[in-house]
Order: sequence, then structure tokens, then C-alpha cells
Amino acid sequence: MRVDVLLGLQWGDEGKGKIVDVLSPEYDLIARFQGGPNAGHTLEFDGKKYVLNTIPSGVFNENTLNLIGNGVVIDPVIFKREIENLQNNGYDPIKNGKLMIAKKAHLILPTHQLLDAAYESNMGDKKIGSTLKGIGPTYTDKIGRKGLRVGDTTLPDFDQKYQRIKEQHIKILDQYKYDYSDLAEREAKFFEAVELLKNMPQVDAEHLVNNYLKSGKKVLAEGAQGTLLDVDFGSYPFVTSSNTITAGACTGLGVAPNRIGEVIGIFKAYCTRVGGGPFPTELDNEVGEELRKIGHEFGATTGRARRTGWIDLPALKYAIMLNGATELVMTKADVLSGFEKIYVCTHYEYMGEKIDYMPYDINTVAAKPVLKELEGWHEDLTGITKPEQIPAKLKTYIEYLEKELEVPIKYLSVGPDRVQTLILK
Repeated sequence: MRVDVLLGLQWGDEGKGKIVDVLSPEYDLIARFQGGPNAGHTLEFDGKKYVLNTIPSGVFNENTLNLIGNGVVIDPVIFKREIENLQNNGYDPIKNGKLMIAKKAHLILPTHQLLDAAYESNMGDKKIGSTLKGIGPTYTDKIGRKGLRVGDTTLPDFDQKYQRIKEQHIKILDQYKYDYSDLAEREAKFFEAVELLKNMPQVDAEHLVNNYLKSGKKVLAEGAQGTLLDVDFGSYPFVTSSNTITAGACTGLGVAPNRIGEVIGIFKAYCTRVGGGPFPTELDNEVGEELRKIGHEFGATTGRARRTGWIDLPALKYAIMLNGATELVMTKADVLSGFEKIYVCTHYEYMGEKIDYMPYDINTVAAKPVLKELEGWHEDLTGITKPEQIPAKLKTYIEYLEKELEVPIKYLSVGPDRVQTLILK
């Protein structure tokens, strides 16, 4: 058996959580492989909406085991809140034993959040657009070999290790003259939440995943954020702090590259982006505002308004190449219903040339989109249940994208609910 990977091909918010939820009955294990609680995976079914920040999106399927992998950074306070919200809605992943955490996953400390805010406020108009959840400073400590991990919570010297890191962080906060007067309050919540972590099933995740594969069980690796936010290959420095691409599933779960199976890439029928950074197809006008309004384009975690624009083929082709995507999912096709014309960015005009790739210095030299016009459709898609009901103009759009991207679009999402998902192939 091989690990299938599901991840975003744009700047995040593509609808990964919903698709993982839809696919989870086919898998024995859903494993989140990177990122932190800045990711908000929104799921809707049975008339209710759920937002997950850290817990894998297979948690609502009672027959599927869920794993938070070693590549994830965990805020114990947010994790505890997630668990309580699930319990209050009739889902208890602790009681049913369907949630496990990698011992090697790193912890977000209260001072990591303060450092995040201090760094961001110091950048002035060059802000990255951080969610201020402490993700970046946590990964910094991880790479600097001085982080705390989930497995450390059960060791006798945990408090000593915590104090040592805290003191280092406070020195930095003092240099920035950043107010940390609420640290004691943050710490109280942190240590209360750590007690929950200590009583969770903590596992050597790399052995768990590989033993599942050896025994013939199906595993799906769930990514967070999107390819264009990858710390190495995204629009640096306006990126997240982890590897969001397929390779990140290998390091984030402890699986060898030759154990990767299908790579399911998800993209919206248009584009969105949160925070700063380049966005060639951005629509900073009434059309963009209409897309935002119809698509409810506000962050699941922060509530921030997302920037909106037309679909970007050079960026999508780049993401498909990096990930080795073998099949695609297009989401939010229903949002485009009613637009007389829709547009696709086929190339960029860049420094006097017409190019079809994302240039290195796209942050400093603007890439103007070259747009192709297509006929829009007016039919309401939210109630369709069969591929035969797809409007002809939407079929034309899908076929055009498949031809350009050279990867089949296997699934089409036409609404937020799990039932509003069509299998096309």
C-alpha cells in the first residue's frame, strides 16, 4: 500500500477539509502532516458547520483513525478547545480512541505567540500577514534545535525545559520592548491544556503509518495551507513556515518517497489569498468584492477578508509540477454561477516578455496577467447531484482546464456541504 496525499494547489483555503471528510470512509487512517492552527478546515453536513484547526478532517468518520503527524506544530490551548467543541457536538475522538498525536510534533508556547506579534508589529508596512498564532517562531525553534515536543510533556524535566526556552524568548521580547504582561494568564491556560495532551495517545507516528501500510491499510495524508505558501517554493517571504507540498508528507509523517501513491490536488474555480504577497490575478474592484461576497471568502480561523481573483494557470501548473498531482478537485464552481464572463490567466506579461511560469522576483517586479475570456453560466449548481446535470458552459470550462493542466479533474464541489460533491471520473 501507498500513502495518498491531499493538498492545496493555490494559496490555501481551497476546501481541503471538506474533501478529506468526503473521502475519509475510503481510508483507514487520515494523517495531518504539516502546519499549525493557522489552518482552518471548514466542514458542513447535517445542517451544521465545523472548523478544525489541528485535528484531521477525518475525525467525523467513526471508522477512521486520525493522526496529528510530527510535521505539525500544536497549540495545546487551541487543541483543547477543538476537542471540547467536538465533544459538545456529539463527537468524542478521545473516548472512541480515534485520535493520536505524534510524540515528535512540536509545541507552540505562549511566548511563541508573543514573539510572532512582536516580529510582525516591527515590520511596519512590510508585514507578512501572520495569523499571530506563533507558528513561525515555533518552527524557528524547531530548526534551531531548541523546541519542545509533545513527547516532552510526559518527561520529568518538562517544566525545566519550558522555563529555559521561556527565558530566551523574554530576552527577545525585551529587546523589541513588547508588552508581555498577560504572559501569566496565557501560561495558566497553556499548562491546563498540556494536561490533556499528556493523557492523549502519544505515538511514534512514523512506525504507526508504516505499519498501517505493511498491513494493507489505506492512508491519506492531509495537508494544510497551499502549495504557493510553501516555505521553499512559495512566494517567499509571504509564505507559511512549513513545506506544504507532497515532499512535506514524507518528512511530516516519516514515509519514504517511494511510498507515495495518488496525489490529489485541490483548487478553487477562481483564486483567493489571505495576507500580503503577490497575487497577479487579483481583482481589487467590484467583481472581486462580488466573488468575496458570494463565496463567503473570509478566513475560517481569523475571519479576515480574503483577496480574490481569476484562476491562474501558470501558478496552477507550477503547483501541479511540484506536487506530482495525479488527479484534481475543483471547488466552489457554484460561486461563479451568474457571471456573464469568466476569465483565465494563461500567461504573465513580465519585464517586456510573455511568460507562462512564476518568476523568482515576482514580489518586486509585477507580473501582469494575460487573460482568456470564457462564457459564464447562470444555472444554480448547488442542487445538482449527477455529472449529467452540469451546465454545458461549465463543462467547457472544466474541459479547457483539463487540457491546459494535463491532469484529470476527478471531483467537482458545488457547495459547502459534503453531499454537494460530484465524482466526474
